[in-house]
Amino acid sequence: MTDTRLIHRVGAGALEWLWAHRDGFRLEPDVDPEIGFLERFKPIGELALICKVLFREGVAGSRQAQLARQLLDHTWRETLDGGRMLVRGQRIEPFSPAPFEVYLPFRELGYSQPEIENATVLNHRLDSWARMPVTPTRRLGLSAFQRRFGLTARPPEAELVAATWLAGTPEPWTVEGHTAYDITHTVFHLTDWGENPDGLPPDVAGYLATWLPVWIDDWLDLERWDLLGELLVVDACLPSPTLDEAAWRGFAAAQQPDGAMPAVRTMPEGEPDAVFDVVYHPTLVAAFASLLATSRALTELAHSAS
Repeated sequence: MTDTRLIHRVGAGALEWLWAHRDGFRLEPDVDPEIGFLERFKPIGELALICKVLFREGVAGSRQAQLARQLLDHTWRETLDGGRMLVRGQRIEPFSPAPFEVYLPFRELGYSQPEIENATVLNHRLDSWARMPVTPTRRLGLSAFQRRFGLTARPPEAELVAATWLAGTPEPWTVEGHTAYDITHTVFHLTDWGENPDGLPPDVAGYLATWLPVWIDDWLDLERWDLLGELLVVDACLPSPTLDEAAWRGFAAAQQPDGAMPAVRTMPEGEPDAVFDVVYHPTLVAAFASLLATSRALTELAHSAS
């Protein structure tokens, strides 16, 4: 069995790096709206989601919990200006779901911005919002977020699963990078980011139990750390995770002494902001994978002792 201490250290190191580089979670308020003011929201929303998982699972140490709360406070107050930047983004692109997607995990953790809430309720009534052209997996995620917000999902999640790549359990040897990311996010949405492993349909869970170890081996060999991290999250979302020892040792070995996780092979070079933009996501994923895997390992330990 994989050393739980090793798994935990990966997440602890990742959170240290994220806190030390918190100013990388930045907006570009002067950018031309046509270029994409909302593009810089994505890292902040991802950070909030992972912090939500940290508090939900309750397996992080006091230092990691403190860093997570400080990161949330910093991005909410300093970067998002108490949510006012989300309001600005919603005004620039009135029917974009991005401000809502970023806002939801903050809301679930006790932060509030009434204008975004009102815009979400209004947009939810529009057929345009329900029919916005997005991938099946993104649509599944939007419906899941609507449910978590307290709205009736449009369309219902149950109607969307079959359209995803993963639900068709296609030939596993056809999986490449883009497909693999689609697989991981389908699992995240179906399990509510690891909270409910039973949310996976039995045939999908069986398919993943058979083929996920193969994909993990492949991306470990390729040193694709960002994607490997997401696949390790998927493993922790399964009803019976493997917590693959070789994969976790390779993943941990790729992590830098300061906690950063490279996306592919080794750390990039360049200006600090440019490096942050490449490294923040695999480092967030490392924290996510560590939290879920630690939680599942401790659950397994508790069950074996009883």
